[in-house]
Amino acid sequence: MSEHTSKQFDLELENIRTRVLQMGGFVEQQISRAIEGLVEGEQTLVEAVIDDDHRVNQLELELDEACTQVIAKRQPAAIDLRLITTVIKTITDLERIGDEAKKIAKMAKAIHVGSLAVPDVQVRHMGDLAVAQLRHALDCFARLDTEGATEVVREDKALDAEFKGVMRQVITYMMEDPRTISGGIDLIFVARALERIGDHAKNMAQYVFYMARGEDLRHTKLAELEKRSTGGN
Repeated sequence: MSEHTSKQFDLELENIRTRVLQMGGFVEQQISRAIEGLVEGEQTLVEAVIDDDHRVNQLELELDEACTQVIAKRQPAAIDLRLITTVIKTITDLERIGDEAKKIAKMAKAIHVGSLAVPDVQVRHMGDLAVAQLRHALDCFARLDTEGATEVVREDKALDAEFKGVMRQVITYMMEDPRTISGGIDLIFVARALERIGDHAKNMAQYVFYMARGEDLRHTKLAELEKRSTGGN
């Protein structure tokens, strides 16, 4: 490969990396708007999230095509091939996170926010945790940070615990006041969507190990990840 071709290849890879982060930023915005629309009862935000879901889908298709073109033209090897493979997996998770944000927005249209004020506070906190976890996963992708990726997996456990707390709280409301059952069920679906967002962010973080080291650690326990991230055996 000539120096010119090599530089062009590097630019193509950097462009793909940048576009992944841009897609991640847009998906992050989708989650935030969906939660804000739910808690504040802002129907315009909710409708915007639903309407903009096609943009997430389009970004996935465009990046998938860009990766296919690079594989066909450049026949990447080693870390370059791992980057492309990681991107393909990552954008799939980002698209699914976008779907979860859309689900939250649809649930928000059916929920009477005022009747479930306390759980809504918990859902906002859970939403903040999910957004922070996604942002952290994207940062690890950008910096090939395996230690940070391990922290994202740890954060997912905290989000899972938060989900269980929201479930208990909503069920208590439903038992005490049957009028909250309909809204409570919708709120449980919202919490489940946020929990799934955390799962996808965790997946993205685990791909960082593959991109950086060629290790597939998707089904590895946290303790083992912690050893691997710090170079332990």
